Amino acid sequence: MTGRGPDADGGDATAIDPVTLEVLRNQLEGVAEEMGTVLIRGAYSPNITERRDCSTALFDADGRMVAQAEHIPVHLGAMPEAVAAVRERDPAPGDVFVLNDPFTGGTHLPDVTLVSPLALDGDVVGFAVSRAHHADVGGMTPGSMPAGAREIYQEGLRIPPIRLVDGGDRVEDVFDLIFANVRNPAERRADFEAQVAANERAGDRLRDLAAEHGRDRLEAAFDAVIDYSRERTTGAIRELPDGTYEAEDALEGDGVTDADIPIRTRVTVDGGSLAVDFAGSADQVAGNCNAPFAVAKSAVYFAVRCVTDPSIPPNHGCYEPVSVSAPEGSILNPEPPAAVVGGNVETSQRAVDVVLAALGEAAPDRVIAEGQGTMNNLTIGSRGGGGAGRGEGGDPAGNTRESFTYYETIGGGFGARPDADGMDGVQVGMTNTLNTPVEALEAAYPLRVERYAFRPDSGGDGRHRGGLGLERTVRVETAATVSLLTERRRRAPAGREGGEPGAVGENLIDGEPVPAKATVDVEPGTTVTVRTPGGGGYGDPAERDPAARKRDRTDGKTTRDGPTEE
Repeated sequence: MTGRGPDADGGDATAIDPVTLEVLRNQLEGVAEEMGTVLIRGAYSPNITERRDCSTALFDADGRMVAQAEHIPVHLGAMPEAVAAVRERDPAPGDVFVLNDPFTGGTHLPDVTLVSPLALDGDVVGFAVSRAHHADVGGMTPGSMPAGAREIYQEGLRIPPIRLVDGGDRVEDVFDLIFANVRNPAERRADFEAQVAANERAGDRLRDLAAEHGRDRLEAAFDAVIDYSRERTTGAIRELPDGTYEAEDALEGDGVTDADIPIRTRVTVDGGSLAVDFAGSADQVAGNCNAPFAVAKSAVYFAVRCVTDPSIPPNHGCYEPVSVSAPEGSILNPEPPAAVVGGNVETSQRAVDVVLAALGEAAPDRVIAEGQGTMNNLTIGSRGGGGAGRGEGGDPAGNTRESFTYYETIGGGFGARPDADGMDGVQVGMTNTLNTPVEALEAAYPLRVERYAFRPDSGGDGRHRGGLGLERTVRVETAATVSLLTERRRRAPAGREGGEPGAVGENLIDGEPVPAKATVDVEPGTTVTVRTPGGGGYGDPAERDPAARKRDRTDGKTTRDGPTEE
């Protein structure tokens, strides 16, 4: 690598040999990982402490991602937009910016991002970024995930990039404004404090690295790790055959109507570059399935990493050879005041599906059968009530029997692979969260889990079987509002190379089916059941190993001994 100048002995003070580069790369990624650990351990809400619905990353002074923790795909590809928005506002050492506006660097309103300039010798040399899904940010329903929202104002408090900390001094008026507009403000405050602490930890560790390696070499390492990832990504794309590949699929309504919403893509591979165009997809819709352009880019980056080489260090260099376009005013590049909360969680999944399907034409041995293709978003919150502080029967975060907000994404079937069955009951695609353990859920909320099990026969048959979906039944013990944002309730996850599709999902309230996207007020004792889709199978079912079929039957994964008969 070219250095920035000679040292006192006439050598290159910033030259980085391969061994040192690997050490520095791992140290930088360690900073991002430690930020995530601080955030998860410091937060109060189960959504962050248990499900780990959060992401952290480190950027250089030019707003390029240098290192990220392997957390949530839909967060991480969109983070550069947040840093770019903050850089336009003259950030200075000691500042912390907060934002969630999907049209100015955010994804959807519950995902709140904190961006902190990182300084060495008084100069900004980088940014620490943390993004966490807050269980409530206001809006028309508890949990801020309303199925029927028609404009963003109904989805919660919209925060453009503003200073939460100004030159080291907390701007208490901003804290007060935010917490006056959310449910369970004590819990929200604790989660905000955890994000601030995570960003502060990044500053501490960056100073440690500068003391160990020197500021010049550290900044040179930012360039070097990005160059390394770009070169490897370009090389991996070159292995794909040049050409243009197309695919399309559809969403099952937008929460306002049930009409299918087409998502189309055209992927062009040209040497070491790859371009993805979503022209031909639907115009932005009345409901909340519009996905901000940053989310569309996240979906593309994730799909490209899956098909090229996921071991390439994730940073700005991975994204440079990839371009993304979508018409303004379309479902993948909407204009305000479009509602977007479902676009982040559901439309992103379908964008991944169509990009992978197109890339499957270029590299059929690198693409698996479709997974469940949905996050199965379940939000339950108390109707009415305050919850400004700790109450009788509550916890330090401010949850009480009368006031709570619970949010969950529920795993399902992973698509079968060319050489292996799909995984059962896991998160697929743009989310990478854990589940909320039954014990933690029941301790924090007036909810009881009555059933949590795999769905037999839900994975598509094939030479390799698709992963099984899940069934989760929750009894609500108080008057509440239930919001469901789900997909693959009509259109099954597809198999590949002759494999059968996975089973579609189903939503039930007190045993009665409800739409894929619905918000319903319920009374105490109501049960809410989510049956998640299975993954598609891979290969001709007649070629499945008889011993594998026997194990499936013995383990209760299937109830049949052979391929499905027509």
